[in-house]
Amino acid sequence: MEGNDPAVPTRDGRAVIRPATEAIAMTEPTLEDVERSLERAIDLETEEAIAVLRTARADLQTLAADPDIDEALRQDLENTVAQRLRQVDNRDEYDSELGAAMNPDDDDAP
Repeated sequence: MEGNDPAVPTRDGRAVIRPATEAIAMTEPTLEDVERSLERAIDLETEEAIAVLRTARADLQTLAADPDIDEALRQDLENTVAQRLRQVDNRDEYDSELGAAMNPDDDDAP
């Protein structure tokens, strides 16, 4: 097998997969990427959600230097990411039934 075929036959006839040599192009984050990350983080476990939200926050900081970005939307997303990070941090406290003590006005607190 020749050319760009990743399977290379060995002498005994078995195929060996050779790693791709082409670099994967990294793209700049977009506001849409951040919005998708926000949606995805809702259903994740605490540690995974925090990692996704921190990445989204870093992406928003990167996008701040882009003059073509809708700054009002970027700022709104930045505020939403900060809010979601607080919510995820508080998730464990609600799960351990400390929620009512922390928010006595919240009728849904355990």
